Amino acid sequence: MAITVLLADDNLLIREGVRALIGLSDDVEVVGVAADYDELITAAEESEPQVLVTDIRMPPSFQKEGILAAKVVRKMHPGTGVVILSQYDDPEYAVSLLSEGAAGYAYLLKERVAEGDQLVRAIREVATGGSMIDPRIVQALTAPISSGAGLDSDEESLVAHIANGTPIKAIAIAMETTPADIDARIEKLWVKLAEGVTSGKHAAIERLKTLQIAIADREEQGEELSRLLPGGVAEKLRREGRRLGESEELEVTVLMSDIRGYSGIAERTTPSALASQLNRHRAEMNTAILGNGGTVMQFIGDAVMAVFGAPEPVTDHAARAVATAVAMHQAQDAVNQEWAREGLDPFGLGIGLSTGKVAGALLGSEDRLEYTVVGDTVNLSQRLQQWADPGETVLSEATWQALGVKPQADLIDGKTVKGRVGLVRAHRFPRRMR
Repeated sequence: MAITVLLADDNLLIREGVRALIGLSDDVEVVGVAADYDELITAAEESEPQVLVTDIRMPPSFQKEGILAAKVVRKMHPGTGVVILSQYDDPEYAVSLLSEGAAGYAYLLKERVAEGDQLVRAIREVATGGSMIDPRIVQALTAPISSGAGLDSDEESLVAHIANGTPIKAIAIAMETTPADIDARIEKLWVKLAEGVTSGKHAAIERLKTLQIAIADREEQGEELSRLLPGGVAEKLRREGRRLGESEELEVTVLMSDIRGYSGIAERTTPSALASQLNRHRAEMNTAILGNGGTVMQFIGDAVMAVFGAPEPVTDHAARAVATAVAMHQAQDAVNQEWAREGLDPFGLGIGLSTGKVAGALLGSEDRLEYTVVGDTVNLSQRLQQWADPGETVLSEATWQALGVKPQADLIDGKTVKGRVGLVRAHRFPRRMR
């Protein structure tokens, strides 16, 4: 099964040229086209594409219609991949596109999409939640622009932080000062750059101002990076001042889900169709988890791990986790009905929940951070998940006791769990609580 694509560009020649490029690949299919914002939104509602490929500037105002429409489509259909094609290498557009996280987004320059299979690779990448940015955009975001401005080492460091999109709070931590001081330094930096600038440097200064404003606005409005992956959680915590390796003990409920019979499904399904199913599955699971205040910790193939009560503590984490498990089963049931009409294998979920103490910490390096929770509670949720048949959820005794309102469930008593000396007591209930 091919990856379905909606193509949007107001220029007919460019639109048809891109359609022809996509048509060279057997695993990608254009299922709709649009020439302006309204047509794009309507076509997305009708075709529900796996990937949207769109220009930035389109009617009616020729501003950022493509980016704005892409975000609307992602809200209507979480998990939709987005490839932006632009003739502009201005970082302002990349910042606007990636302000909510990079997962599932690609930003390519029109003049380079015909080079090799760059466009199709980007489509495949975003269809499975990956991202791709044209190297020229990366260079524009990070290139030094202060040459000849007479900046000292601290000012050069500040320029590098801003150009890389580092939030003001994180800059303050890195430079061992306060956010207010960084704000003041940035203002002085603009003045110093402006005093020594030549006419050719004005665009660069305006670019830095745009980046700084975007960062300040994002922090002021309380927007966070995407919580869909541990990296987003890690960056949020780093902005708040959490240090690498610093841990805290939390009472949480951990959720583990797994697709039953996934290996057999993978053998019977083409890679592109399987990627489509897995992407849809993850999008639905994300919606259920985030909708109940949980944090998605990681995806491991067909498995999902989430935690309730970390990094932000809550008292009703067990109830939130149970509600999420029910929502996950129900969401997957609805998707399975759609897949049945398309002749695709259903995904049957087994879910395990465990409540207890964990240690939460930022781990890794400065270049690659992750927020992780570890402890016996995590291990137990994985073991209990293995006891659940498709459509079932298994709760640890601690989770059961933490619930104010308990579902009708079957008692599992006296079973052994790998890694534990004593017998384990748990409770199992079907997808729809009675």
